[in-house]
Parts: sequence; structure tokens; C-alpha cells
Amino acid sequence: MTTVTRRSALALAGRRPRPVHALRAEAGIGRIRLSWKGEAYEPLVDHYAIYGSHSRGFGIGPETLIGKTVYGFFMHDRMGGERQDWYYRVVVVDAAGNRSRPSAELAAHSIESVTVAGKALATVGDFDHKTLELALAPNGYAQYRTRFPNGSDYTYGKSTPANDWAYIQPGPSDSWAGNKPSRATFRFPLEAVPSGETWLAIWLVDTHASIPGTIQLALNGTPVREVKLENGGTRGSLEGDATLPSTPLKPSYVELALPTAALKAGENVLTIDKQIGSWHVYDALGIFAR
Repeated sequence: MTTVTRRSALALAGRRPRPVHALRAEAGIGRIRLSWKGEAYEPLVDHYAIYGSHSRGFGIGPETLIGKTVYGFFMHDRMGGERQDWYYRVVVVDAAGNRSRPSAELAAHSIESVTVAGKALATVGDFDHKTLELALAPNGYAQYRTRFPNGSDYTYGKSTPANDWAYIQPGPSDSWAGNKPSRATFRFPLEAVPSGETWLAIWLVDTHASIPGTIQLALNGTPVREVKLENGGTRGSLEGDATLPSTPLKPSYVELALPTAALKAGENVLTIDKQIGSWHVYDALGIFAR
């Protein structure tokens, strides 16, 4: 009897797979990333079922099932900007349908966003995991070259999201935008430089799956940071609502402190340059005092 046949026979005989162990959580803005260790081939694992609840000591059942995966990790996302506290357990399901005992319960939480903790000074769009209030959304990317030949240029207090901020920003890998870098410009006034920290929040609804590229941030001509974007679902150019069930969209978040020395009273200019990779799709952008 081959090894594979022997394993199959054991599974069919009702042998329960071992529970996963070393269940861990990594906190993020609007999400929690779970990971664990287990025996993927003894017996052959079909998938991992992830259960979660806001209550400690919760039961395992359809009402607490939050997802399934074939990998040794799972991203519980789209939680919004407020901190959320969760408890998790993972069940192994083998190829014959046998289920392991639930893993030990793990307590975890997401990170509070500056969009919740801070005071909004200037924003464009709503931080709601949707592109729908922005120009050309949800799928008008082909009009970008005509409507925004020099990229989005938005002045807080004067411009409107539906007319002046494109939901999508292309990169040099995008033939529909001319295979060239792009720039988005956000202008915002300050009566005075805030005494505390000033933060930038950029929420993205989706990015390209394989070549999301980077964005280069500058404030009043002063380089701030080059940010490598996360791989997305490659559907954000066509769909604009990441809150829908089973959506293929993969939101991501960029939040960082801006250099105080680069701020000034009067008009400030934030530029977002896309010189590497393909498009990204905006949810919202804002400047916050923290």
C-alpha cells in the first residue's frame, strides 16, 4: 500500500486530524492577520475553518464561522478604523471531511486608525471601503487620460470628490493610461502648524495583484517616504464596494506621521507620485491632527 493510499485509508476510517498549534495574531489597521502551525499532510488537509467572536469562550458553529482557507494564515479584514477585539479558534478539516478539535482560543485586536483617533484637518472621500463618491468610479478608468491628463489636483474646501479626485491612479505599467508615471496632488490649508503630530491617512480599496508598485510622498516639495503598496485583488478598476459579501477587493492602508518641519501656515501641497508598477484605487485620503 502506497503512502498516499495508507493516509487516505486512515482518514476514511475516521482518524481526526491534529489541531493546529502556535496560533498567533498580527494587528493591523482595519484587520487582524492570523497564522498557525499544523500537519498539512498527516492526514491530507482539505482546509482550515476559522471561527471568531467578540465574546470569550464562544461556541463553534455556523454563526461564528468567519472564513476558510487552504493556507496556514488568514486575513480577517474590512473592520473599519475603530479598534475591534476578537477571539479566534481554528478547526482542521481533512480530505475525508473529518474535523480536528478546535485550537486553543486566541484573543486579538485590530489597531485604531488615525481617522478615528485624530482630528480631521482636510479630507477627500469617505473612509468606508468604497470608491463610489470619487470621480470616474467605479469603472471609468478608460476616461482617465481625457479627464485627468495631469493627474488629480484637489484643493480642500474648493474641489469636490466626484469631479476632481479620480478613484484610480495609474502607473507606468498601465497601457490604458499611456504607460507613464502619474501624480495626484492634494492641497490643504492650515491656519497654523499643529503643535502635535500631523498624520496622513490613505485608504485604498484595491491594488493590482502582482505589480502594485510604490508611491512616493512629498510635502511642500520635501520628500516624505516611498511606500511599497500591498498586492491586491486586481478588481478595483471595475468594482467599487469592498463591503459586499465575497468581494474580491483587497483593501489596504497607509498611515504615517508627516514631518512637522515641512508644514507651513497657509496652503500645503501633498504629492503622490506613482513611478513604479500598476494602478491603485482610492477609498479616501486625509490629513489629521493627533
